[in-house]
Amino acid sequence: MFVKVLTSLSEKTGHYFIDSKKLPVCDNRRIHSNKVFAGFATRGKSSTGWFYGLKIHLIINELGQIMNFTLTPANVMDNNEHLLKKMFKGLKGKCYGDKGYLSKLFTFFYQQGLHLVTKIRENMKNQLISVNDKINLKKRGVIESVNDILMTVFDIEHTRHRSPINAIAHIFGALAAYCFYECKPTTFIKR
Repeated sequence: MFVKVLTSLSEKTGHYFIDSKKLPVCDNRRIHSNKVFAGFATRGKSSTGWFYGLKIHLIINELGQIMNFTLTPANVMDNNEHLLKKMFKGLKGKCYGDKGYLSKLFTFFYQQGLHLVTKIRENMKNQLISVNDKINLKKRGVIESVNDILMTVFDIEHTRHRSPINAIAHIFGALAAYCFYECKPTTFIKR
């Protein structure tokens, strides 16, 4: 119910950005003594190293509005089949992501009306993409700005929760507050 209310504030523009953000629940030195998130959090690896906690996966539109989000344990990969089907449900247009979102489900999403655009990995064959897609892929930094606002302004990353319910309420509250934030980062999409 909360997700429907939150995402109903957003416009379906046809151009989306996807990314995930780590949400550590404790310092790495205290992983073995953390009992608060025993059934929820797991160890995961991000670009900055290993952590113990959760991940939030976000899809935003070009206006910086949250289209969809999901909380997962830290060990869930970005290109998880069930995660992607849940996140992209009902979206049509183009979605720009990083290499972590490369998936075998490209044709499935394309048939549903969603074109997933990512860079290729080093060991893959070169694929031709349109100039507009290449330019718009470079604008993927807008979702990094949203993650930064969630972290600095709304304090979504907090490592001292005393209960999982409190942590989830804190995360949902930060996302709801962001929806009413007036200075969202936006980008001009070349069509």
